[in-house]
Amino acid sequence: MSQSSPLFAPLPRRQTRLVHVGRVDVGSAAPVVVQSMTNTDTADVLGTAMQVAELARAGSEVVRITVNNEDAARAVPHIRDRLLALNIDVPLVGDFHYNGHTLLSRHPACAEALAKLRINPGNVGAGAKRDPQFASIVEIACKYDKPVRIGVNWGSLDQSVLARIMDENASRAEPRDAGAVMREALVVSALESAAKAEELGLAGDRIILSAKVSSVQDLIAVYRDMALRCDYPLHLGLTEAGMGSKGIVASTAALAVLLQEGIGDTIRISLTPEPGGSRTQEVVVAQEILQTMGLRAFTPMVTACPGCGRTTSTFFQELASGIQGYVREQMPQWREQYDGVENMTLAVMGCVVNGPGESKHANIGISLPGTGETPAAPVFVDGVKTVTLRGDNIAAEFKAIVDDYVATRYVRKAG
Repeated sequence: MSQSSPLFAPLPRRQTRLVHVGRVDVGSAAPVVVQSMTNTDTADVLGTAMQVAELARAGSEVVRITVNNEDAARAVPHIRDRLLALNIDVPLVGDFHYNGHTLLSRHPACAEALAKLRINPGNVGAGAKRDPQFASIVEIACKYDKPVRIGVNWGSLDQSVLARIMDENASRAEPRDAGAVMREALVVSALESAAKAEELGLAGDRIILSAKVSSVQDLIAVYRDMALRCDYPLHLGLTEAGMGSKGIVASTAALAVLLQEGIGDTIRISLTPEPGGSRTQEVVVAQEILQTMGLRAFTPMVTACPGCGRTTSTFFQELASGIQGYVREQMPQWREQYDGVENMTLAVMGCVVNGPGESKHANIGISLPGTGETPAAPVFVDGVKTVTLRGDNIAAEFKAIVDDYVATRYVRKAG
């Protein structure tokens, strides 16, 4: 049975309120939004603006920046101005911990320049300071009409909420285990903070919730519970996911389950970059999760075989990698010029076993010769063999076929 069958389709998206974050809509019927976060010193205006621009060009639709001190708060409007000068209008989110109430009060230009505020109920303030400091941030959000993400994290959970939930649990006839208590405290902290924000005047359609943990099963359980108990849009992400394949696999395992169940309105992949690595990897992974699940399309995807004893040459691997890189490089220009090009599918296959069949399923596919096969590479366009490539110029010729397909099969945008 084809995987396009309704049997395999994700469940309908959970219905939520619609929150406007700058020019981006989050929740309701809006597409799941890809977010990312900078790791520059926000006080470095040029460095931060350049990284935000890099993330936006990679496809991040919202970018979060740290606002942790006076210099960072002063820098925010200048970062916004530099981005606008580069013709980049990506919404900026300010990440506030501990002193957000002070920074936003002292630097109204910072509050005005941001498209959204992110606060953590566990880090707003302790004891008697918590409520007034939380209220101060909410009042500023109301004043400047800014949405707020109330982001709970199990590494900085509000201890007063946790203590209360623990006490309630101890009085139960059948107490729950420690993990269940922690998950309940995360959900309660988020929901009670949202209710308090609404009491203080923040509209319900200006609130987004998150409750992040670093355990896959705990994250799934927390968001399933929270989705049943509110209609706020939910921001998904496995916090401190880790580096490399571990971070990618863990994030995908958690988010794919929730997205398949219709839970999640915006996502971030919290990867630790490799030393010297690009921050944009987290954007690419987020896009590929959504695209491989059929939820959104961002860039043409390349199907390629893993290789085996029939494919002792590495040429098909090099061509697959080169074509994937090429279409990603071309997408900013293609997206401006053509409608629908992000839905194009490509296949680069290594031998005759599955090569022709897989190539026929793609818009454009090439079946390269495996070990001992005739040195010829048939190319299929929309399931029909159109040409056979030979010689040392196959990569360039295949790219030319891709370019011609884009130019002739997709509608050119007006203007």
